[in-house]
Amino acid sequence: MSAHANAVALYARETAGFDTRVAHALGLLHRAAAEHPGRIVQATSLGAEDMVVTDLIARHRLPVAIGTLETGMLHAPTVALIRRIESRYGLDVEVYQPVVESVVHFVGKHGERAMYDSIALRKGCCAIRKLEPLSRMLAGRSAWVTGMRREQSNQRGTVEFSAADDQGRTKFNPLADWSWADVWHYIAANDVPYNPLHDQFFPSIGCAPCTRAVAVGEDFRAGRWWWEDEAAKECGLHVRHAPAVAAAPIGVAA
Repeated sequence: MSAHANAVALYARETAGFDTRVAHALGLLHRAAAEHPGRIVQATSLGAEDMVVTDLIARHRLPVAIGTLETGMLHAPTVALIRRIESRYGLDVEVYQPVVESVVHFVGKHGERAMYDSIALRKGCCAIRKLEPLSRMLAGRSAWVTGMRREQSNQRGTVEFSAADDQGRTKFNPLADWSWADVWHYIAANDVPYNPLHDQFFPSIGCAPCTRAVAVGEDFRAGRWWWEDEAAKECGLHVRHAPAVAAAPIGVAA
C-alpha cells in the first residue's frame, strides 16, 4: 500500500440504500436502549464496525454503555483506541481484563505460544482472556450490542438484527446487513476514529499473536487463527450451543 493510501480510500463507497441502512441501524439502537434501560452494553472489539456503532451511540446520545476486553495481548494501536474514544466522545469505556492468576497459570503450564499448538489450547487461551472477562461485562445486563455483519464470514452469514443468546439476553446486531463499503463510507462521512492497523490490510483485528494482514481476495477473517481449519475460526464469543451443552459466556465482535 502506498504511503498515501488508507482504508477509507480503499474501501469507502456509497452504495444504494446506504441511508436506509443507517436509519435502520439507528432505529434498532433506539429500540434496544428503550427496551433495556440501564441494562445494555455495546461489547466492542474496537474494530471498524464497532467504531461505527460507538459513533452512532455517542452521536445520538443513546443510553448504552460501552465496554471492551483488554486481553493483555492486543496490539498497541488497538489499546490506544480506548482513550481515543473517551477523548472524542466524552464517554467512559468499561475495560475488562483477564484474571492475572489465570493467565500466569496458563502461560506457565502451556507457554506463550500455546495457541499455535492445538485448537483446544487456543480456545483455552480465549476462554481466560475473553470469555471470562466478558461474563463480568454482561453480568446484570439484559442485552448487548455487537458490530457483527453477515458479510464477515460464512459462519456469520445468517446473523439476525436481534436474537436471544444462550443466557437469555437479547443480542442486537444493528449492522447485520451492512457491507464493508458501508462501514468505511460511514467512517469517512463522520470522521470516525479507527484502528490504523486497518490501513495495513487488517480487516479483522484480535489479539496480536492470532491476527495477521490478509491478501487481496482473501476472506475478511482469513487473518484470524490462519493456521486452523476454517470451521474452527471463532473464539467462542459468538458461538451458539445446543441446549445439552453448557453455555459459555458470549460477547464482542471478535
